[in-house]
Amino acid sequence: MSETIRLTTAQALVRYLQALYARDVDSEEAEPLFGGVFAIFGHGNVAGLGEALHEVRETFPTFRAHNEQAMAHAAIAYAKANMRRSMMAVTTSIGPGATNLVTAAALAHVNRLPVLLLPGDIFVSRAPDPVLQQLEDFSDGTVSVNDCFRPVSRYFDRIVRPEQLLTALPRAVRALTDPALCGPVTLALPQDVQAEAYDFPVSFFEPREIVFRAPQPTDDELMVALDAIEASERPVIIAGGGALYAKATPELLAFADKHGVPICETQAGKGAVPWNHPLQLGPAGVCGSTAANALLRDADLIIAVGTRLQDFTTGSNALFRHIPILSVNVNSFDALKGDGLEVIGDAAQVLDDLSFGLEDWAAPESWSTRAREAATAWVDIVSRITGQRSPPPGRLPYEGEVIGAVQRSSTNSAQSDIVVCAAGTLPAELEKLWRTETAGGYHMEYGYSCMGYEIAGGLGVKMAQPDREVIVMVGDGSYLMMNSEIATSVMLDAKLIIVLLDNRGYGCINRLQQATGGAPFNNMFDDCVQGSHGAPRIDFAAHARALGAIAEHVADIAGLEAAMERARAADRTYLISIDTDHTRTTDEGGVWWDVAVPEVSTREAVRDARAGYETAIVGRKAGNTPA
Repeated sequence: MSETIRLTTAQALVRYLQALYARDVDSEEAEPLFGGVFAIFGHGNVAGLGEALHEVRETFPTFRAHNEQAMAHAAIAYAKANMRRSMMAVTTSIGPGATNLVTAAALAHVNRLPVLLLPGDIFVSRAPDPVLQQLEDFSDGTVSVNDCFRPVSRYFDRIVRPEQLLTALPRAVRALTDPALCGPVTLALPQDVQAEAYDFPVSFFEPREIVFRAPQPTDDELMVALDAIEASERPVIIAGGGALYAKATPELLAFADKHGVPICETQAGKGAVPWNHPLQLGPAGVCGSTAANALLRDADLIIAVGTRLQDFTTGSNALFRHIPILSVNVNSFDALKGDGLEVIGDAAQVLDDLSFGLEDWAAPESWSTRAREAATAWVDIVSRITGQRSPPPGRLPYEGEVIGAVQRSSTNSAQSDIVVCAAGTLPAELEKLWRTETAGGYHMEYGYSCMGYEIAGGLGVKMAQPDREVIVMVGDGSYLMMNSEIATSVMLDAKLIIVLLDNRGYGCINRLQQATGGAPFNNMFDDCVQGSHGAPRIDFAAHARALGAIAEHVADIAGLEAAMERARAADRTYLISIDTDHTRTTDEGGVWWDVAVPEVSTREAVRDARAGYETAIVGRKAGNTPA
């Protein structure tokens, strides 16, 4: 009979997580798969998981946060910054503590990022029924609020017997670490079951190694891909997040250099190729560069590497609608996008195989030359925009000028700084204007574009990359939604530099509202219902200081540059706020984005916008990129 050890469900779960190690297939050293657990305790997890985590606190750290959604964002950012090779678990109480994780689960699902969610659940025994915070479904006694996690989890299980961990945990880890299945896993943990004991096999807790393998393409798929590339005269590569997770930068650069194929990037893929590579066209699509979008329009083959071809990349499927797509992806669902050719496999492996098969083939020199010239022209445009040290007379600075000041503040930013952002106007401006030479130097959550991710995400990035400067760029709207992890960053000595751009409302959506014919309404403070005290005047620097950070407000770009020097020299989280202009954006680059305009309205501006929208739809169907 095999040796057993009597443990509670919670103890067994924690011990199993501690025993997991991971390494790349070409690496000899393995590292712990889990970097620890974020926890906010309450009834439903404090007695079970709380006690189990306390027992191992010296070897398996538990981090306390201030908001459940925020700590899950931090855990997700930690995994993203580690290129999905290391991750964290997150545990909450039942009820609101659990449901606060649902938004973060959706974010991880959309972005294909691993996080293990361990929400407390109601009593399986139903001895105390209903318990505090329990949802009662009048037609189904098995339902709890944790069922909300089912559609936003890659794998979901409710542990109603301790021994179920023997099958549930290996399945959960497979979903967390498989390159195609990767995403959030939820194990709902009823509080009575957490405390129940079982005689687990000792072998279940022996150290085990997970190898991140590179899925191999089939010979048939490679042959079809080689034929398509060799027949092309104007190919363009779009590098997505999968290129980063595959650590495919060397293969991308080698492919481009050998075969003369230009590369552009998505929000998730930015940084896979250094900004100053001669065939680096910049970003594609709605927030794209003039160089990338011009060549994508004229391409005769799109080589999509590790991208799910989101609408911001494709210009709502208008930018290269009638151009063949060769999709390289570990996920067959994503490879189907665009109804093109598929090569299912690891980006680095596939690019290496294709380059070998192409031998001396290269794109026509005229195409490569055009790409280099367009890339150089875009670099010049970015330099001009970010080099502006003052706005037009009488105007406040805008994002482009702020980005330039932040980037100038470091003589080594291309190698060291990591910029973190998620929502509002900044993602568009950063995708166009931020420069990085290092994979992972650009950390943008734009799959879900979740307001409030920024500071929590910055915390997770800093925990993953403690030796690098992490710069969180955030608008006032996102800051007000979620800022509590400033206090956590101070508590953990996880220093962030937070640059807060205050445009006094939701400036991005305000512009979109007006672009679709709407009147300014309920976005900027000045356009909202107000009481007798009027719009709030928020001292963001004072607020950040109250959370333990060092903070200051600056009046202009020169003040921002000086403050950045002080922030870099500081010993803890440092916030700098600056007033910005919500009406100004970077005009260069970009393409149409499909935002439906009402067919019927009493307002002439909306009717005019609808007419323009219908013209754009006709153009898209005809294969023309709408203006």
